[in-house]
Amino acid sequence: IVAEPTTLRRHLELDHYNTYQRWAKKADFESALPGDRKARKAAATGPAVQPTLDPHLKELPAKEVIIPYSDARFREAAIEWLPIDALEDPKFVNMIDIASRAQDGVRIPGKKATRDEIKDLFQQQMGE
Repeated sequence: IVAEPTTLRRHLELDHYNTYQRWAKKADFESALPGDRKARKAAATGPAVQPTLDPHLKELPAKEVIIPYSDARFREAAIEWLPIDALEDPKFVNMIDIASRAQDGVRIPGKKATRDEIKDLFQQQMGE
């Protein structure tokens, strides 16, 4: 039997761990057992966590999907959302005629933008 330090350390760790720890503490000796060295090394280097890409990634803005105009889609939307009288109104027909020529779709303003525009038109007419 060859008395190698690594073999002796493993033997001490398996069979005499508590006795060795008491002696090491009493003698103010840093434990040389394989498990203790591994634990010290892990504590010194920190957790072995692979860094993530999260800080480097940027969320792409959502691309607006514009459905091309078709008579069938318009009829479907008109039946679901519009009063029947609106379909015969000349201004509505003109608006749809203009919108149908748009190549990239039509942006419909929200309530607030529409309200602000109506107020501006009213103020312009009152000023004249």
